[in-house]
Amino acid sequence: MRLWKFALPVLVLATGVTPAQGVSDQTVSYRGYQVTVPASWQVVDLAKNPTACVRFDRPAVYLGRSTAQADCPAHLVGRSEGLVLEPLDKPAQSTDGEVQVAVQDAGVLATAYYAPGGEQSVRKVLSTGQVTSKSARLAQPQAEAVTPSIVATGNLTGQAFDACTAPSQSAMDAWLFPNSNYKAIGIYISGGLRRCGQPNLTSSWVAANAAKGWQFLLIDVGMQAPCSNLSSRMSTDPATARNQGQTAAANAITQAQALGFAQRSAIYSDIEAYPSPNATVPAGVCKAAVLSYLSGWTVGLNSRGYVSGAYVGAASGAADLSSVYNGTTYTRPDNIWFARYSTPPVTDTSDNKYIPATYWANHQRVHQYVGGHDETYGGVTINIDSNAVDLTAPPAALTSFTATGAAGSAALRWTVPSGTTLGQVVVRRNTGTTPPALPNNGTAVYAGTASTTTATGLANATSYAFRAWVKDSSGKVGPPSDLLLTGTGSTVAASASAIAYQGSVTLYSRVTRVDTKAGVVGVPMSLYSRPKNGTTWTEVARTTSSGSGSVASVQKPTVSTVYVWGYNGSTDGLLGSRSAYSTVEVRPTITASLTVASINLGASTAFYGYLRPQHPGTTVYLQRQSGASWPTVGTTKLNSTGNYAFSIKPTARGTFNYRVVWLADADHATTVSAVKSVTVK
Repeated sequence: MRLWKFALPVLVLATGVTPAQGVSDQTVSYRGYQVTVPASWQVVDLAKNPTACVRFDRPAVYLGRSTAQADCPAHLVGRSEGLVLEPLDKPAQSTDGEVQVAVQDAGVLATAYYAPGGEQSVRKVLSTGQVTSKSARLAQPQAEAVTPSIVATGNLTGQAFDACTAPSQSAMDAWLFPNSNYKAIGIYISGGLRRCGQPNLTSSWVAANAAKGWQFLLIDVGMQAPCSNLSSRMSTDPATARNQGQTAAANAITQAQALGFAQRSAIYSDIEAYPSPNATVPAGVCKAAVLSYLSGWTVGLNSRGYVSGAYVGAASGAADLSSVYNGTTYTRPDNIWFARYSTPPVTDTSDNKYIPATYWANHQRVHQYVGGHDETYGGVTINIDSNAVDLTAPPAALTSFTATGAAGSAALRWTVPSGTTLGQVVVRRNTGTTPPALPNNGTAVYAGTASTTTATGLANATSYAFRAWVKDSSGKVGPPSDLLLTGTGSTVAASASAIAYQGSVTLYSRVTRVDTKAGVVGVPMSLYSRPKNGTTWTEVARTTSSGSGSVASVQKPTVSTVYVWGYNGSTDGLLGSRSAYSTVEVRPTITASLTVASINLGASTAFYGYLRPQHPGTTVYLQRQSGASWPTVGTTKLNSTGNYAFSIKPTARGTFNYRVVWLADADHATTVSAVKSVTVK
């Protein structure tokens, strides 16, 4: 991976195509499709020169596709603009730095490559394309369905090479260990500064070579240090650079998965050597940008279960990463791939100057010790970089991660994959639907070696996103396993806030999901109660929610009672919930009677009755109306059967209104008897 070596490819003009002399444009034809391109673009016919390197670092038009081993330098970084015209036998899939168009009437796939900022220029070139000779119209091939299953460079101690373009299958077979010393190959899967075309790099190529024992180092060539001289540079603003790194990680994962690479694969961001200091960008600014970009890159990969790697120059990127290795400002890459050459070459993963031996010491290193050079095995010569590799993969993810939601808590369960030398399982959570990105984010739930735990302290009507990781005994962390528990909300309403003793009240509720507000249908809802002055809740009813999530229950409380509806959660991703409290006051029944309602002046009558429930020994108050008020004119105690009696002897003629009042205690509300009138003649 070097910027200073540029091999010149052999260029051949396509048959019948001669660049216009003294004009700015030329017309290039291929299989009944023609397009106008700048006259300065050279035209390479891959049918005539099958070993020509398809290089994206210079303006050119490449015609056809070759399966021969291309004569490419080991590594190139950077982009120009140009065009590749080839048979339409794969789907058009535009990526960063490339626009692909399927010309179905001609059966041609047109790929326009461009430098950062040059997309509109190549789209203008593509807009000149036209079909001059129709063939049978070809349907655009569908993308190959790929289930990512290959872990890139899982466990390897030994030698690897990287080449600018993925070698042909025959070349890979010729170099297969032990024909060569190499057990792994570095391949450029993504990035806007990838300079070589990748006609061989398909999911089928990956699967075939993985089956033969090859391992892979995945490389993304994206934005470079702001103090470099390359055209695509990351921002000098750390926050922006971090976001750019995360975006690059997402794009790289998409390309990796399309090639069949699964979680636990390491992907390396190629940050070429950069000067320090720089006259335009101060050293500190350049360093902060690179570290921020790689932090975003690492978070973006780790949060989706991939391993973060950085390819760096030992004296630039490696030195800067090492200087903050134990800091907390940046999230460091999991693996480091450093380029450092010496004479004689040091063919292991050690470095005696820029990277302390205790850093990235857990099988996390790749050392590029020789730059571009030719090697030949099985009669096939490839220009390569040579690398020493010492890598192991993180553990696999949990094989199951489930929960039973309750109200305010959830019982979590998981299964650690067999064969894992377990260090611990780490569980974290976030409020809402987005889980913590990394094992040190969010709220801690559990860290240990058990297979279950209970998450407590969960708020009512709130959703939680849980994420769990397996950490092996060496400290490597596997891909995350996610679990979303959706919150629910329960309402409460009563048909009356107060009822008479031995009366009834209907309690209503509706349980809904907090995400959609839809009712939770067909689930058991429990009605709990406690005396108004009590602390112990008792389930008094259980009923199944209707098609709208509603329930109702008729209750006959004997004392003033507090009610709450509850949904207790489920195993299908729903947390339980509790409604607000609803208090129903119970008024005792109090009767009132007169012996006689009409008496002569100086005579008396009895005002008597009873209270139910009895409350013996408590006081009842006899009140006589005076205007708008009711002053107390007598008191008495309820007897052992809850009865009372007053003697009424008014001192004046007229009609007088009386009533009896019993005042509330801890169990019952205040109750007032009916009004009785006494007429004095």
